[in-house]
Amino acid sequence: MEPKLEPKFEQPRMAINRVYTRQGDAGETSLAGGQRVPKDSRRIDAYGTVDELNCFVGLARNTAACDPKVAELEGILLRVQHELFNLGSILATLPQDVHTRQARITEAEIAKLEAEMDQMNTSLPALRSFVLPGSSRLNAELHVCRTVCRRAERIVTALAREEAAPDLAIQYLNRLSDAFFVWSRWASYQSGVPETLWEPNRAAGGGTLSE
Repeated sequence: MEPKLEPKFEQPRMAINRVYTRQGDAGETSLAGGQRVPKDSRRIDAYGTVDELNCFVGLARNTAACDPKVAELEGILLRVQHELFNLGSILATLPQDVHTRQARITEAEIAKLEAEMDQMNTSLPALRSFVLPGSSRLNAELHVCRTVCRRAERIVTALAREEAAPDLAIQYLNRLSDAFFVWSRWASYQSGVPETLWEPNRAAGGGTLSE
């Protein structure tokens, strides 16, 4: 019998009884430590974009669940959604308010993404051009996840220049965006859908006239 692992992070302690509070009507919101900040501040933009990414990941997970050929991806994306919530939690907390068992991103999450990418890449053909999103619905949704993840990475990078940002946040988002690219290719491959490659001469002005 395997030993039972103790949870690393503290479980949420909250009760949402009423969604609206009117406390944000003046354009401010509260961080986890209670500090009031403008809703358009860099930190709010950072974890708000992570929240947006989580929604798109949920959409892709729902699509993956409908295709048995990519069933493996559904569980991976669900895990990523939990990781993104952990990232949002730590982004919403100033360094002085972080407690030891607060959810966060660790080296384990980054290593897991790298291992999954390496494993899935082994079955994929080498790319000879850039890929256009949209060879399938799931492919397109994963590319949306990739680009929103890149935006989150840019915002957290900007935050880190202005104030303390969580350790590993940028590294995780960088690796995750790469993972979305690999997953988009893998999903098309598993489903037997050809990838749509960039062909510069298929643009309106890309062809040459022949006599």
